Amino acid sequence: MLNPFLVGERIYLRPLDIDDLERCQRWINNPEITATLTMRFPMSKSQEESWISSHYKDQSNIPLAIVVRNDDQHIGNCGLHSIDYVNRFAEFGIMLGEKSKWGKGYAPEAGRLIIDYGFKQLAMHRIYLHVYSHNKRAQRAYEKLGFIPEGILRESYFRDGRYYDTIIMAILASEWNR
Repeated sequence: MLNPFLVGERIYLRPLDIDDLERCQRWINNPEITATLTMRFPMSKSQEESWISSHYKDQSNIPLAIVVRNDDQHIGNCGLHSIDYVNRFAEFGIMLGEKSKWGKGYAPEAGRLIIDYGFKQLAMHRIYLHVYSHNKRAQRAYEKLGFIPEGILRESYFRDGRYYDTIIMAILASEWNR
């Protein structure tokens, strides 16, 4: 394991590094991957480098690489963002970039690791996320992690010629600890 931060059964999470730059850029420029993200424009290498380094300038973001333990393959990223240490909440985000690893349970394991860290180490009270209504697979995965739909931003996301709802989901520390 290379620089592990949080370790699970099959994966570990580690800080993103400059060596991850080309892989992250390839993922973020893949329309199949970004179809469920807010990304609209291609990202250059320097833009991706700036994004990675900017997320480590303060403690309001914790971006991490998702790495398979048995071969140290970096397969995606996840993290807590917009962390509010006064009101005790953070936004959860995840992207599995290696399509060959989709549907194998790596994303839920990564989610459990970072969410558990958010509640137990950072003492967050609430972790929330936004998911688009056409992304049913992600909605089911988030529900399995314990996220509960809280509200809908109607027709707030435009993609491929039509509008989709944005679903706000969250989990509270008391729900996680059950």
